[in-house]
Amino acid sequence: MLLEFLYPLVRYFTPFNVFQYLTFRSAYAALTTLLVCYLFGPSIIEALRRLKVGQSVRNDGPATHLKKTGTPTMGGIMIILSITLASLLWQDLASFKMWITLGAFLVFGAIGFADDYLKVTKKNSDGLSAPVKFTLQTIAALAIAFVLYYTGGEEVSVLYIPFFKNPVLDLGFFWIPFAALLLVGESNAVNLTDGLDGLATGLLIWVFITLAILTYLSGRADYSSYLGIPYIEGAGELTVFCLAAGGACVGFLWFNSHPAEVFMGDVGSLSLGGIIATVSLIIKKEILILIIGGVFVIEAASVILQVGYFKLRKRRILKMAPLHHHFELSGWVENKVVIRFWILGALFAIIALSTLKIQ
Repeated sequence: MLLEFLYPLVRYFTPFNVFQYLTFRSAYAALTTLLVCYLFGPSIIEALRRLKVGQSVRNDGPATHLKKTGTPTMGGIMIILSITLASLLWQDLASFKMWITLGAFLVFGAIGFADDYLKVTKKNSDGLSAPVKFTLQTIAALAIAFVLYYTGGEEVSVLYIPFFKNPVLDLGFFWIPFAALLLVGESNAVNLTDGLDGLATGLLIWVFITLAILTYLSGRADYSSYLGIPYIEGAGELTVFCLAAGGACVGFLWFNSHPAEVFMGDVGSLSLGGIIATVSLIIKKEILILIIGGVFVIEAASVILQVGYFKLRKRRILKMAPLHHHFELSGWVENKVVIRFWILGALFAIIALSTLKIQ
């Protein structure tokens, strides 16, 4: 919005020239979301507390978590509000890629909101039934995948593998179910990881910083050619969105760090997971995102393995899934689990960025 309104006035006031630069708008989008969360976070938390929007804690989890019962949840609302505001202020409103990413963000956020709302009103941790939740996510994911497929150009269906410069496979029309699977899987992986104070929030900061770098490089013909990665016209505009999301996570972490004053809930985790998957699909990093968000992948895999093994052998591989609960029950204090997972997330981000030259 500011680009459309202020940049044309550059002939009258030359400092408005800064609005044409992605780096300037990205930095201030991040600052906007951070400040919105920081300034309005206390009011939102207090409103959630007055509405008795409290977290229900599963009885079979670590005993230390029982004291978190009643902590306000649905704090992801402040993340959604701040990112939406920053996007409308600082992004190029003519960018279709911005609108499809914002749309995916809000759609998955709406599904998460419905899930959280039912959890709060039912006073338990169930929310939407698994079939209903999965169906809604699948419908949303397929719609997003269809739009991306039919607007993404000739190479939309090709897959690039880390450490290989050229595409290795063209999925054709089957790219649509593949993209939908990534969208559903990534949103649920973030949701599963959001089980400790600050855990998912801190990991998301690393992911969004990495995606911001990748979107900027992918949107520059010169840099993408030098690095041997696909050039995606208009992808640079997503740098603003990614850093806005990163800033929102930093602002939210102020209140979500241990001991958490608020939890993001499904409204936050599903929406942020939706951004990650959508951006990776647009910039052709569908496989690399599995490395960037490696901790999320491990957490989701731990649940799949635990459930699958128990159904086959009636025994558990882990003391409890997702994996972070296993380490808690093994004697690690919550902060140690969180910080060590953050370190692991940073290592995955570094490995992912290293693939830009190791190919």
